[in-house]
Amino acid sequence: MRFTRICFALALLALTGFAVAQEMAKMTPKKTGSSDAGYTAKALASAPKAIAKDAGVARFEKDGTMKTLRESKNGFTCMVIMGDAMCADANSMAFFEAMMKKENPPDKLGLTYMLGGDNGASNTDPAAEKKTADNHWVVTGPHVMIVGPGAKSLGLPEAADVDPTKPYMMWAGTPYEHAMIPVGPAKASAASKPMAAAAKQ
Repeated sequence: MRFTRICFALALLALTGFAVAQEMAKMTPKKTGSSDAGYTAKALASAPKAIAKDAGVARFEKDGTMKTLRESKNGFTCMVIMGDAMCADANSMAFFEAMMKKENPPDKLGLTYMLGGDNGASNTDPAAEKKTADNHWVVTGPHVMIVGPGAKSLGLPEAADVDPTKPYMMWAGTPYEHAMIPVGPAKASAASKPMAAAAKQ
């Protein structure tokens, strides 16, 4: 996997422009720490220590600009979006950039760490921002994501309703299908779902 030392903040602004930066700013949580240090700590906690040690940190500001809090030395950039902390390599960032522009992602595998888990997402609609009665919302505990078309060859379950304590494909059947690989205990809300479903059978 080809790493780049170019900061994600500069790359994203160059590729997607100010309008996308504004949209990302809207998704940046209002309370992720009262300081740059607090935000940086939360962002870096999404990756293993060996990755976080040299990872860059970026944050979208309310005015749509992006502030680079730390330059990347290993090709990974950590940030917090909608309360979810993540640390992604350059190929993953290209994947997310294509997704924001509604374009087909590059044919490259990418790796993203989310060791703090997530707050949930629709498993069928990449554009969904909140849970509805029929958008198959799923909350996943600590996990890594493998993005890029090649992730489909892993042969993981592609059902709309999944057990987030086991590996699965998110957004199956869309250009943004990617693998979700749990690496730690599920969040309480995620763990209780499969158990409740099993109890009804």
